[in-house]
Amino acid sequence: MPGILEGKTVLVTGAGHGIGKEIALLSAQEGAAVLVNDLGASTAGEGRDSAAAEAVAQQIRDAGGQASAHGGDVSSFADAKAMVAQAVDSFGRIDGVANIAGIARDGFFHKMTEEDFDLVIGVHLKGTFNVSRAAADHFRAQESGAYVHTASTAGLIGYHGMANYAAAKMGIVGLSRGIAMDMQRFGVRSNCMAPHAWSRMASTMVARTPEEQQRVARQQQMLPTKIAALSVYLMSDLAKDISGQIFGCRLNEIYLYNQSRIVRSVHRAEGWTPLAVHEQAIPAMRPAFTSMQNSAEVLGWDPI
Repeated sequence: MPGILEGKTVLVTGAGHGIGKEIALLSAQEGAAVLVNDLGASTAGEGRDSAAAEAVAQQIRDAGGQASAHGGDVSSFADAKAMVAQAVDSFGRIDGVANIAGIARDGFFHKMTEEDFDLVIGVHLKGTFNVSRAAADHFRAQESGAYVHTASTAGLIGYHGMANYAAAKMGIVGLSRGIAMDMQRFGVRSNCMAPHAWSRMASTMVARTPEEQQRVARQQQMLPTKIAALSVYLMSDLAKDISGQIFGCRLNEIYLYNQSRIVRSVHRAEGWTPLAVHEQAIPAMRPAFTSMQNSAEVLGWDPI
C-alpha cells in the first residue's frame, strides 16, 4: 500500500537528531520527499555544522527515499525562506512543515540573562514563525498544507527553571491557533504536539532531588521513535479535518489538551471595588484556580 504521505514534500526542522530525525525518517517511509533541516548547533545553540542534516538525508536516500539537506538557522527569516525554496526547487512543492528545532538554556528566572531569554525565544518562537511564514504562500496558493509545531508541558503546565522555554512554547501554542484561524479558509491546518522523549535536549535536565532523578529515569524510557507517528499523521490527508488542537504524546500514550476557556464568572450589579473583589469575587473563583503543580506532578503516572 502507498504511504500516507505519498507524493508529498515535508520540511522537518531540527531533523539531525532525536524527535526531528525520527519524524523525517518516518515521513520518508510513508512516501514523502523530505527536506532535512538542522543547524548542527549544540543544545545551547552554539556552533554550526550541517553534517547531521546531511547524514539523515543520506540515510533516507540509502533506503530508497527522496531527501535533501539544509543547514540553515530557523531563527533567521532569510534562512527559513531558503529552506522552503530548496524544498520546492528540489521536489516541486511543499505540503507539510514540522517545526521541531530547539535549544535549551535553562535556569531560574531570577538568574536568567537577557541572552538566555532572547536565544530561546528566537529559536523556538520566532523560528516557528519564520519557517511557517516561509511556507504559507505556497500553502495558500495550492489551498492545502499542514503545520505541526512543538509545544511543551513546561509551558502548558509549568516547570521550575524554564521560564524562557515555557514562554516560547506557550507563544507557539498561540501562534499555532492564530495560523489555524487565519489559514483555514485556504484548507491549511495547524496543530501542536507536546512530546515526551529522551533526546539531546532532554538530557540537559538537571536532577538534583530524588524526585527529579525519578523523572529523568522515566524520561529515559521514552524513545523519540514513539513520537513520530502522531506528527506524520497530522501532516497527512487523513487528518484533513483536524486543526487548532494541542496533542501530547509519551511512550505509547497520545492525549489531547484542553485550551483556555472561562471556567467561572461572577457579577456584581453595582460594580467592583478592590475590597469587593477580595471579599466576593476571589472566594467564588478560588475553587476553580489552577494548582501550582509542575508538569512532573501533573503527569505523575508511569509511562504506558
